[in-house]
Amino acid sequence: MEIIERITGIILPVFAIIAIGYGYARWRGEVVRSDMASVNRVSMEVLAPLMVFSALAAKDFDLVHNGWLILASALISLGSGLLAWPVARLFGYDKRTFLPPMMYNNGGNMGVPLMLLAFGPESLSAAVALFTAATFIYFSLGVKMLQHGRDTRPGSLLRLFKSPIMIAMVLGVLFAVFHVPLPSPIFSAMKLLGEASIPIMLFALGVRMMDISFKSWHIGLIGAATCPLVGLIVAFLLDQVLPLTAGQRGQMYLFAALPPAVLCFMVAEQYRQEPDKVASIVLMGNLAAVVFVPLGLWMGLPASIR
Repeated sequence: MEIIERITGIILPVFAIIAIGYGYARWRGEVVRSDMASVNRVSMEVLAPLMVFSALAAKDFDLVHNGWLILASALISLGSGLLAWPVARLFGYDKRTFLPPMMYNNGGNMGVPLMLLAFGPESLSAAVALFTAATFIYFSLGVKMLQHGRDTRPGSLLRLFKSPIMIAMVLGVLFAVFHVPLPSPIFSAMKLLGEASIPIMLFALGVRMMDISFKSWHIGLIGAATCPLVGLIVAFLLDQVLPLTAGQRGQMYLFAALPPAVLCFMVAEQYRQEPDKVASIVLMGNLAAVVFVPLGLWMGLPASIR
């Protein structure tokens, strides 16, 4: 019961910010949508990259110790996309709309605080490791999937790796591996700016709710169930073969049960890939976390404790 209260305590502020964004858009009307284009660009090109970099460059992050979790996160992302593929075909969804949110869950603004609540402050390094690997998969393979069928020219993959988030990730990993120190005031400023991306993305999601039609709720419900279920299936398979500690095992299952990331909506908006449907998937998925996150925690507990 305590974990339910903790999850609810994290999810309720998320929906409160979304509701504020929606209310503001209703009040101000169409002008808000055009204004948010610039805000979204700043979020994707400055704030979100700083969030990724500051998480990786933090002193608590240990790349080597979390090697198996990094592998597990990458395989959960890839395996989730593979298992969700027939679901998209069954319901006739555009794969560019449905698959990327299934591959990239809310390991940042929901996963990190939940990990800390469930496993204590020492789990921060594991939470960052899981989030990092999934982010790399999404901003390489996932974004490449979004580009499929569009006007892409030779060298587009190289340009993808020049994106601000990918650059921030590479630099963050280098800082973590070589333990490069940053002056405390500079690091604090980067961390503050990075943390600002989370409420801004949620606010933008609320604005986008203005465009959600009744038809979008169908894909939202299917996506809300598919994302954690395929993640947990892959985690169960990995549990049989990876040499994880008891703590890492629980962290992997919790990560696999998380809903689609809010960032998926921002990227869909950027690529104009049915952002209203992706918004519905994200919205319904985060609501469904009240059910699936406790399931992931239960699956990650040792059999003697269940």
